Amino acid sequence: AIFCRFYVCFGTIDCQGPRQLQLPSSLPNFPFPVTGLAAPPPTNPNFEDIMTGGGIANPAPLGLFGFGVTTVLLSFDNAGISSPKLLNLVLAHALFFGGAAQFASGMWEFKANSIFGATAFSTFGAFWISLAAFIWAHEGGLYAMTTELDMTLYFLCWGVLVSLFTVITSRISTAHFALFGGVAIVFFLLALGEWNLTAKRVAGYLGLACGVLALYLGYALLLNEVWKGYYLPFGPCKPAAAREVEEETSNLKV
Repeated sequence: AIFCRFYVCFGTIDCQGPRQLQLPSSLPNFPFPVTGLAAPPPTNPNFEDIMTGGGIANPAPLGLFGFGVTTVLLSFDNAGISSPKLLNLVLAHALFFGGAAQFASGMWEFKANSIFGATAFSTFGAFWISLAAFIWAHEGGLYAMTTELDMTLYFLCWGVLVSLFTVITSRISTAHFALFGGVAIVFFLLALGEWNLTAKRVAGYLGLACGVLALYLGYALLLNEVWKGYYLPFGPCKPAAAREVEEETSNLKV
């Protein structure tokens, strides 16, 4: 479904799926022309490959759900909406669902030949595991409290890394680009939030939006795959090559 080289959080852009998708020809307002056998969206020539998962069950929805739910829960704390006690539940959730489950989905992305999906899911899965371990070890008194500068550098490093991911997602889909771009901004705001409470609160609310978007992407992939169609859109972006062809074609017409 959503992934062409990045199954969502992530998706798969050039996996090789053997199936073809059948869509009803009577659907109103469909995002692309339907003539029995659905044609791929004009902006994404690898749509069938995205929907099939390279011959294995698509692991992307699992990774997106793990990322989305964990991000939403932690963002409640960052936004100041929940009580401090919620953080204990968030850490357990981050260790298993956002961490282990998402990391496992990244390993399956390697099997599906999705280098971006594998890298992104594995990276964020390891992030959640390390964050939970760090906080628990700190609360358990294994090492001294870190300073504001330490945490600022930590969040800045992650902001830069996710920004690099965001560049790649510009050729995957609009939703992926919005998700990764939003997460990158969240990290930069959290870095600033070590010195300014308002920035941390803003990061919390933006994190909520990113988490919800990740859940939408995961559900879109799951629904489209099970129902064998393109029922929930995710705004495929036009690859640079496709844009160049369109520009050349329009110039010829002129």
